[in-house]
Amino acid sequence: MDSSSHLSRRGLLAAAGAAALTTWIPAFRVPARADAPGFPLPLYRQAYQNWSEEITIENALTCAPTTPADVVAAANWAQQNGYRLRPKGMGHNWSPILLPNGADTGKVILVDTTQHLTAVGIGSSTVTAQTGVTMDALLAALETAGLGFAAIPAPGDITLGGALAINAHGSAIPAQGESRLPGTGYGSLSNLIRSLTAVVWSGNAFTLKTFTRTDPAMKAFLTHLGRAFVTEVTLEVGVNQRLRCQSRYDIQVTDVFAAPSAAGSNSFASLLDACGRIEVIWFPFTTVPWIKLWTVSPSKPLLSKQVTAPYNYTFANFIDQQQSDYIEQIVAGDVSVTPAFENLEMSIVGSGLITTGTWDVWGWSKNTLLYVQPTTLRIVEAGYAVLTARANVQRVVSEFYIRYVSRINAYRAQGRYPMNGPVEIRVTGLDQPSETGVGGAVTPQLSSVRPRPDHPEWDVCVWLDMGTIPGTPQCNAFYREMEQWIFANYTGSYATVRPEWSKAWAITTDAAWADTTVLTSTVRSAVNAGQAAGDGFDAARATLNTYDPYRVFSNTFLDVLLP
Repeated sequence: MDSSSHLSRRGLLAAAGAAALTTWIPAFRVPARADAPGFPLPLYRQAYQNWSEEITIENALTCAPTTPADVVAAANWAQQNGYRLRPKGMGHNWSPILLPNGADTGKVILVDTTQHLTAVGIGSSTVTAQTGVTMDALLAALETAGLGFAAIPAPGDITLGGALAINAHGSAIPAQGESRLPGTGYGSLSNLIRSLTAVVWSGNAFTLKTFTRTDPAMKAFLTHLGRAFVTEVTLEVGVNQRLRCQSRYDIQVTDVFAAPSAAGSNSFASLLDACGRIEVIWFPFTTVPWIKLWTVSPSKPLLSKQVTAPYNYTFANFIDQQQSDYIEQIVAGDVSVTPAFENLEMSIVGSGLITTGTWDVWGWSKNTLLYVQPTTLRIVEAGYAVLTARANVQRVVSEFYIRYVSRINAYRAQGRYPMNGPVEIRVTGLDQPSETGVGGAVTPQLSSVRPRPDHPEWDVCVWLDMGTIPGTPQCNAFYREMEQWIFANYTGSYATVRPEWSKAWAITTDAAWADTTVLTSTVRSAVNAGQAAGDGFDAARATLNTYDPYRVFSNTFLDVLLP
């Protein structure tokens, strides 16, 4: 593909001139020594934006500690002077866990972990890393040592600390006949933590404290949602695997998401059983989805293309003039072009896979699993984790598809098109303590995929994500309808729902993360449900408050979610 005749997806949105969508990368850094007198580290002011660019902080006080001891010094100064510190990684996040949009940052300092807190040390079955290291760098180092993870998030430009804070995940459960490799797990990355070091209040000052996986307090830190500052973690790792990723775009979406009674060999559940690792990306108003199927393949299949680096779907990062025109129209308010745009997007996937020869690739795990780059079109996504039994996976996805289609068609009948991005569905296991390699390991209290002791048959999580361009008319109303239906539908002995922390949730007709009932009641109930008394949401909140009683590591959003 000749990139000279295409705009980058980010460049397109800049050209469109939409305030919420333009590319804005700070071009300068301004020293700010006088803004916080006595602060122990050099300060500067720089802009911050989250992934979807819906959260913009124009002039944030920022520091870049060189050691964990620097973070301790900064925390003690902040406590004494009434400031808050927010650990900052790459900002690849939708939610306001770092900072809410429009936040008063007069007494907030961002702590950039990516510049210096990036050390990595690799053992025979563990890796100890500081939390500012990116997944790209960590995975490259592990690959060199012959180690890796069973599943990882699609973007590599996220920090390890950010990934662990929100129990980031990939897509993997055991395929039929597959046995789990020692050191690997099918849940979230948080479940791989063996120990971690955090900055905590010790009674009269902040200090560094290391928690082991058997420590009851560890439960709150394994997935802390930005309510703590973790400087270093030790993770278990396994022998690296070679994976084959086959892309399918020849199956009707109605077959993939068929009702269980009508499901055949091309159903979501059947494809999942065969490979264990699946991702379905379906654009609304199209008839076939892009399905990625990963299988463990020690030897190169005859017809596969060997890849030695990640990010092989280059067609996903450029758009032609026709795409540019469609997005400009949508951004400007002419949403009637949405069906045509969605079908064009899917046709580009099909032709792009052929042009780049990437419909069947094979290589080390990271080279087939990483595919989302910073140049990818930055949509907003609402996301939910549905815990259920593996036998119910087809029912989960079929019910979701039927509801989603009925609602987009109802909006379409009114001339409204709130959804112009893909639906993305993946499946993982849960954060099972038996997969940690540590006897007596505790489970992450706030993880979206914490097992339910009262439902041991629930052994998988179906991740439901819905994407659209930020600011699309009626998108929040649509998201709210779907969210309320999702929480109401997946209940009882069938399933349960928790938020996907990094995505949009708690949605009103005006904004995400704004529904007070969901923030203060629904989420709390969902996390507490089925857990032992005193071992749920409230216990995690109490632990985090104990180790940070002055809420130095908090913000106004977290003050509501985790008061």
